[in-house]
Amino acid sequence: MAKIDAFFKLMHDQGASDLHMVSGQQPIIRLHGELERIKYKVLEPEELKMMLYEIAAEDKIKQFEETGDIDFGYEIPGIARYRCNFFMQKYGIAAVFREIPSTVLTCEQLGLGPIFQKMALLGKGLVLITGPTGSGKSTTLAAVVDHANKVRKDHILTVEDPIEFVHKSASAVVNHREVHMHTKSFASALKGALREDPDIILVGEMRDLETISLALEAASTGHLVFGTLHTQSAAKTVDRVIDVFPSSQQAQVRTTLSESLKAVVAQNLFRKATGKGRVAALEIMICIPAVANLIREAKTFQIPSTIQTGKKFGMCSLDDAILDLLKQGIITANDAYDKSIQKDRFVGFLKEPPDIFG
Repeated sequence: MAKIDAFFKLMHDQGASDLHMVSGQQPIIRLHGELERIKYKVLEPEELKMMLYEIAAEDKIKQFEETGDIDFGYEIPGIARYRCNFFMQKYGIAAVFREIPSTVLTCEQLGLGPIFQKMALLGKGLVLITGPTGSGKSTTLAAVVDHANKVRKDHILTVEDPIEFVHKSASAVVNHREVHMHTKSFASALKGALREDPDIILVGEMRDLETISLALEAASTGHLVFGTLHTQSAAKTVDRVIDVFPSSQQAQVRTTLSESLKAVVAQNLFRKATGKGRVAALEIMICIPAVANLIREAKTFQIPSTIQTGKKFGMCSLDDAILDLLKQGIITANDAYDKSIQKDRFVGFLKEPPDIFG
């Protein structure tokens, strides 16, 4: 048992999402969205380095010492998996760990509507789950893939950096590939995927032109592709995908995307009003013909109003989702105001005038 495992067990028992280990500081956990220091001695740089190197493979240590940062996965059987990041900073080595639960929560357990199960049953196309870092994208996506794994007799191929949720083959066959361990890059894995008879491809992060281009190609040639992006709304997601291409290609990309895109889910995570636990507000855009036309005609600025009028198709704007959580008393008015898009809709719920920096 590695020495650091005791801290992983502590964060797991406390229900924390992240663990921070920083030279010159006490260990810190993120509990219900806020950082709290652990009652433990200050970590000296060499002591922390020895503790961290104990769980890293030799090639990862070599890469870290050459580059100053590294990502990889670590697992404690029976407890959880951890997404690990080591990095150098002014006072020495530091690391952040995100807990990935061993058990994948279902769509029902997460309170996701039936539209998410329908996404899992699509025959082909592109589905994007977006939001800021730490907004729960991976958890939502894992629930959708879990449903596909249980009900489809297909091949599911995931490409991640590192592997997060692990799906054991059920009705479907699931293969997990980790970038830098099982494949050179997202792009090389996607090129190979087209020769590996996949029905569903999960791309852990669509982070560059080549990866996005290959994901679009796969979605337009008969595969169902799930991917994540760090964007904050459905409209901005569409713009991000298009803007990554050279201007000379964007007209063609708009056409391809309008035909391939099936749905975009943009989510944000809120601390519950009780102070215990967090809850996600979800913006859902379904690519109905009206939305496809807006993408094709470069009128993505009109997407929010189309979402607003498309509730019968399962669509929901982020502000409507936030307002629903607020009216149920699940989140506070201040948090709702801070993370909303049309802030004037939430001013009336505040007890004090809004912060000008909100």
